[in-house]
Amino acid sequence: MIGADAIIKCLEEEGVKYVFGYPGVAICPFYNSILSSPIQTILIRTEQNAAHAASGLARVSGEVGVCAVTSGPGATNVITGIATAFADSIPLVCITGQVNSELIGSDVFQEADITGAVESFVKYSYLVKDVNDIPRIFKEAFHIANTGRKGPVLIDVPIDIQNAEIKKFVYPDTVFMRTYKPTVKGNAAQIKKVIAELEKAKRPIICAGGGVLLSGAEKELRSFVSKYKIPVVSTMMGVGVMPTRDPMYYGMVGNNGKPYANRAMNESDLLIMVGARVADRAVNQPDLITENKILIHIDVDPAEIGKNVGPAIPLVGDAKHIFEDLLSQDITCGHDAWIETLNGYRNTMVPRRNPDPKYVDPAAFITLLSEKMEDDGVYVADVGQNQIWSCGYHIVKDGRFLTSGGMGTMGYSIPAAMGAKLADKSKQVIAVCGDGSFQMSMMELATMNQHDIPVKIVVLKNNYLGMVREYQHYTYKDNYSVVDLSGSPDLEKLAAAYHIEFQRLENMEKADEVIDAFLKEDKSMLLECIIDPMDLVK
Repeated sequence: MIGADAIIKCLEEEGVKYVFGYPGVAICPFYNSILSSPIQTILIRTEQNAAHAASGLARVSGEVGVCAVTSGPGATNVITGIATAFADSIPLVCITGQVNSELIGSDVFQEADITGAVESFVKYSYLVKDVNDIPRIFKEAFHIANTGRKGPVLIDVPIDIQNAEIKKFVYPDTVFMRTYKPTVKGNAAQIKKVIAELEKAKRPIICAGGGVLLSGAEKELRSFVSKYKIPVVSTMMGVGVMPTRDPMYYGMVGNNGKPYANRAMNESDLLIMVGARVADRAVNQPDLITENKILIHIDVDPAEIGKNVGPAIPLVGDAKHIFEDLLSQDITCGHDAWIETLNGYRNTMVPRRNPDPKYVDPAAFITLLSEKMEDDGVYVADVGQNQIWSCGYHIVKDGRFLTSGGMGTMGYSIPAAMGAKLADKSKQVIAVCGDGSFQMSMMELATMNQHDIPVKIVVLKNNYLGMVREYQHYTYKDNYSVVDLSGSPDLEKLAAAYHIEFQRLENMEKADEVIDAFLKEDKSMLLECIIDPMDLVK
């Protein structure tokens, strides 16, 4: 057995079903060995999207996503995908080929110091120097990626190590890392403090972030909220922790969130932040969330607690375990007047839109699409105006809402949707993007076609980089610079070139029948929606 065979054996031991990637000479031993494995390889058309696809798979399956690319430009291309996963705490193992060990540092053809380059975007990275270390390294990498605060791990494997003979392959049963022991159970004394504050509070609220979804704590959170009638808001990455139409859910907070959600958080006397890092997009004035209130911050990563704002009660631990502990306690609390107040805000503080009937109204379209989607469908929003409309108007039932939140990476939705579909082929998966973000990953239509991955794609077309145009509208008084997307392809012809069915919707008159046809069969389809170029997110 050579090193490349050992790597494949490690992936099989971890239950990996798919590897997304792009071959090159420095990773060829790996791709040669995988031919003898039941693991399916998915040829992505550009390396960044290999990490995005692995991310989509990881987020839907709860397992570690895997991608493998070659050295040099292959490795540097994948960095954006790794950074995107790191920002949203998505568990990945990224394998990169590397030049011969003795040539490292010589600036030879397609050499790049990838472990150094990704240092700030990974939980950990390995440069394999001894073929016999492969089983230990891979066991550790999968453990690190999917425990504690989840995230990407990079393993750089020189080609000579891939070709070297391993003395004996034994995959470890356990991991022992003296310096890595993430806290899972919440401190009992701190949990008692949380309960004491809950019993005193008149206006409590939970702000749920992506950490709730990453820990699989939706059921526990919902049970806790239902039992004690505690209102919930979410960050962008927390969209989906509660069904959108649950009476206790008051929407997304932040710059582009619901006005009544922001008001609810600001007026609360007890704010429980769980699985959220209190970043600027959700809380642009951190001092406000500690003003006249008690802040409880729950997170599995102790480094996040107090980083942007100091909590009165810090609680380190996994959200699932903590809510299980809270559910096992008897808590006496009541705040009917608070809920009545919030319901009043929700009914009156509704953004008013005046869409041009000549175009598709993205807000109404997304709501209608959501209502017609299967209950457990997966909706993947890209970045830009489409993302904000999606956050505001998509209705989560029992499905998932995926997007690039922390990094805001355009081009994320199509490859992530492919990974989500492969994670569970029974689920309906829809990618929604603008015409700018679509053109950043439209080459993956070939991947969908080649590997028979039936993803449905909606392109909200306005011929602009809409979010930047909107910023320039407000900031530079309509002095637009480098946002005109003239020269974009004819999407009908493009879809035909990739053997994908196409539909176009020019206004809302036929939206019902077009969406019905779009969703009718489980096959790839591209739907172009013509929206007002001057529309603003609200």
